[in-house]
Amino acid sequence: MLNMAEGVARLDALAASPAVATLAQAFAAAGRELALVGGPVRDALLGRETHDLDFTTDAQPDDILKIVKPVATAQWDIGREFGTIGARVSGEQVEITTYRADSYDGMTRKPVVAFGDSIDGDLVRRDFTVNAMALLLPDKKLVDPTGGVDDLIRGILRTPIDPRVSFGDDPLRMLRAARFASQLEFAVDPETVAAIEELRETIQIVSAERIQAELMRLLGTDDPTRGIRLLVDTGLMAQFLPEIPALRLEVDEHHHHKDVYEHSLTVLRQAIDLEHSRHPGAAPDLPLRLASLLHDIGKPATRKLEPGGAVTFHHHDVRGARLARKRLRELRFDSATIDTVTKLIELHLRFFGYAEGAWTDAAVRRYVRDAGAELERLHILTRADVTTRNKRKAQMLAAAYDDIENRIDELAAQEELDAIRPDLDGNQIQEILGVGPGRVVGEAYRFLLDLRLDDGVLGPEEAERRLRAWWAARS
Repeated sequence: MLNMAEGVARLDALAASPAVATLAQAFAAAGRELALVGGPVRDALLGRETHDLDFTTDAQPDDILKIVKPVATAQWDIGREFGTIGARVSGEQVEITTYRADSYDGMTRKPVVAFGDSIDGDLVRRDFTVNAMALLLPDKKLVDPTGGVDDLIRGILRTPIDPRVSFGDDPLRMLRAARFASQLEFAVDPETVAAIEELRETIQIVSAERIQAELMRLLGTDDPTRGIRLLVDTGLMAQFLPEIPALRLEVDEHHHHKDVYEHSLTVLRQAIDLEHSRHPGAAPDLPLRLASLLHDIGKPATRKLEPGGAVTFHHHDVRGARLARKRLRELRFDSATIDTVTKLIELHLRFFGYAEGAWTDAAVRRYVRDAGAELERLHILTRADVTTRNKRKAQMLAAAYDDIENRIDELAAQEELDAIRPDLDGNQIQEILGVGPGRVVGEAYRFLLDLRLDDGVLGPEEAERRLRAWWAARS
């Protein structure tokens, strides 16, 4: 629960920090208003760590630069046409924006930029009441024209104005509602939820890049499932990532299978928990989280109801990887992220054969080779994919994965498994066989690589003997 006395004390401490105090003094000396605004004020009141210092002022961009230059080690135009100037002050990166009074045309999310003349007018145009508070400096007076403090106390997310108007102005705010619901662990006001459902199709005017960025911010929270549920329940997710609501498969009373949607959310939560426990303090692993959410999206297309009540999803791993690649391209993800996510989806079932019977060393080597640089992520995803309520089965699978990880470590120590290569390189193959570069060398290389995976290190002499035998048989 929000403790206002403690929150005010934290705001006072923030106002006294070197960067904030320096800017407050500089703007006051210039006869200009300055206020710390939005996220820093909200987070200080909530007792959360403050990451960004955002300010608003009645000064125009040129005047902001004049005031900031003497106290900053660097300054730059983030978007002069939008009234924003960036600077580094007392070791902190800050952004200072002129009061805004924008309007929107309803066809795009690009505003008709207009500078405002009051802080109240600036705050009312912001996305949510909890982000529409400001601390006037140097007086340290809290400005809260839309009831943001009350909403912090209640744990409620709502827009400063009619949500239909707010979301109509900028549909991306609907996605931001999901992100802040998860980030702050707040409930979303029913009227705000209804507006998202009503205006969900307007998200189509937002660029794929903006949607992707907001989706990844949501996945970067400690528990994104609250926001994901909001997006799915309102129909907004179906507008840009329909594969997720499609996971809510119709359940036939005569056929029994896991709720794939709920399973996927559980896998995502468990992957985040494993991520934290295995790599404490590391930044959120967004490709892993995306793969966890999407790992079963091939199931709806491969679902088959079998006689006797069984349900199968044969090859949903391969189908899911294809669907993910197509969708992530449409959302303008970079190639590296797409490759990582699709590889994890394609490989996420591979381990379950291990639990059913012991693998040879060759099979373990292939598992490592196929996973490549994504092996650690595959470890986490595979462990997170166990959501059975059968404790004995869960313990068996956990023990099996402990075993495969131990075997991988042992083989890696023995054979430098991370860089598996044949005992002979391409130049040596050409010299031994008396051939030049071409298809034959590639085939010989793959033959030797298979030997390396099956039999371990052979040594150059034994590898040459087997290569000559292969060549003789081929000839």
